[in-house]
Amino acid sequence: MGMYVAVAFYELRATGELILPILGLPARLPIVRAPTVATALAVCMVLAAVLGGVIYLAIIRPLRHAPPLSALVASLGLLVYLMEIARLRIGSQGATGLAIDGILPDGLVEIGGALVGTDRLWLAGITLGSALLLAGLYRFTRFGRETRALADNERGAVLLGISPIWVGAVNWVLASVVAGLLMVLAAPATRLDVGASSLLVVPALAAALVAHLRSFVGAALAGLGIGMVQSELMNVQVEWAWLPDVGIQQGVPLLVILAVLAFWGDVLPQRGVVLSPRLPRSAGVDVGAWRPMALLAAAGIAVMVLDSEWRLAVAISACVAVIALSVVVVTGLVGQVSFAPYAFAGIAAFTVIRLDYVPFPIAPLVGGIVAVAVGVVVGLLAVRVRGSQLAVATLAGSIAIEELIFRWSWFSGGDLGARMPRPSLFGLDLGIGAVGSAYPRRAFVVTTLVVLALCLLMTLGISRGVVGRRWRAVRDNERAASAAGIDVAGVKLTAFAVSALLAGIGGVLLGYQRQIVTGSSFTLFDSLMVVAVVYLAGIATPSGALLAGALASGGVLTVTLARMGDSGAANQLAVSGLLLMVVVVWLPTGVFGSVAHVGRAVRGRSRWPSGPTRSGTFVG
Repeated sequence: MGMYVAVAFYELRATGELILPILGLPARLPIVRAPTVATALAVCMVLAAVLGGVIYLAIIRPLRHAPPLSALVASLGLLVYLMEIARLRIGSQGATGLAIDGILPDGLVEIGGALVGTDRLWLAGITLGSALLLAGLYRFTRFGRETRALADNERGAVLLGISPIWVGAVNWVLASVVAGLLMVLAAPATRLDVGASSLLVVPALAAALVAHLRSFVGAALAGLGIGMVQSELMNVQVEWAWLPDVGIQQGVPLLVILAVLAFWGDVLPQRGVVLSPRLPRSAGVDVGAWRPMALLAAAGIAVMVLDSEWRLAVAISACVAVIALSVVVVTGLVGQVSFAPYAFAGIAAFTVIRLDYVPFPIAPLVGGIVAVAVGVVVGLLAVRVRGSQLAVATLAGSIAIEELIFRWSWFSGGDLGARMPRPSLFGLDLGIGAVGSAYPRRAFVVTTLVVLALCLLMTLGISRGVVGRRWRAVRDNERAASAAGIDVAGVKLTAFAVSALLAGIGGVLLGYQRQIVTGSSFTLFDSLMVVAVVYLAGIATPSGALLAGALASGGVLTVTLARMGDSGAANQLAVSGLLLMVVVVWLPTGVFGSVAHVGRAVRGRSRWPSGPTRSGTFVG
């Protein structure tokens, strides 16, 4: 939200036009021909306030009594939507096309022998001043007391006559304005890269966790400390040439989050205590495997006659569907929120590159096993924390893996990337490469469909067996599952291992499809998008992964929209984020799950009505 407001501010200063964040409306609204800093700032603070209020009333308020995962996924949809709408509004040049002229005094000041930018000192002072003002607001005013009462015990606060809707709306307006203002001031330092600026939420979450989500001053000091440590690590990396050229500073938020969760993971407050820790209702285990298998068989037959564009779309959808199965396993069937599927996928793909002398299919299996090892390590976090806390940890972990491992030139080839070995089996070339309309080769597309079918059968088999029943027991109620004698920790570790294996296999397939993979081939944004589309399709049903693959960028839906018109394909990610928010509010089990519920309801009503027969025997 802060990123979007800052982009709107600097675009308004340059053009006099306000970019609007709603698809379907005009992209720009003329405001003033020659805007001043004060004019642009005032308009954008109003924009921030309206944005915060609308988001609360349209998304957050309807989810007050929804499972915490629903609110988390709605936030994910909002993140995706605002990032994509910002990219669409500022064009192909992105943030580099913005004239970012900071509004704080510039210059240099020498402190302890080091030169420090004056604007940085002003920004630090404004941050601490804002923290003190907010601390006073929430401690000494009636509004602050009402907010703290709702945070501690919403049911009791409501009984005292406090309106959670009014208090919630004001808090969202305040949060949006503060985020927008500080991002506007910090733009010269962040350069307003849409992705990087949005993901500043990770170190911000680390700082907030250090402050137990309660102290404004503590969060501000922790944030400044994290930033200073990151800056010093960058200086050390420049001075010590022997250090690898990776983003070592990105590991700081992860270490902070792990330390906080290790000491205080069980006592961190959960906002909205009237909410149940349940997950969205499961649509149930798929009745049979014949429907998805028939669909994949039909796709395999169609590949023989489809043109090049459609074959590539089917291949991409199949690869993403395998990774989507990993999300279904760990989140849909076990209830552990993880934003690291593409981190596992990348680890497996780069492992296969390092093992280029190992033949297919042994190399992909070894890559999957390495991903399993990393998945088990991540699963150790789930033993202690869950829900939003686990999501924060995997979010930071995904960024750390991307910056520390995927940018390590020995492992990934660095920015230039590395070429995936060409898969072959018994002399049969299964690679994607071909010339002209023969690309992608049909053998490769069929291979991806076969692997997807095997992974889907494995997931369905596990979900129906003893392990699957234990997964769903932990998903529904961890305490009850433990009381029934289920090893909850073992169940979580098993789920993370299976999820990492599926993600690793999908990552290897994506590597084969792309042929050359780089450190930016498997990003956190990819993980966020796959979680989004899986939730959109139906996160609690293995067959929902097939629909998620079709919805993936570059997949079947992308080609369909491109054939309909260029604008549809260009807006796909923004539309996906918007649909995700709508689905969370109105279809909490996703498209596939909601259709399944409707189908069962229709079948139930079509049966013979229950009741006593003429002979007195009860039927029903």
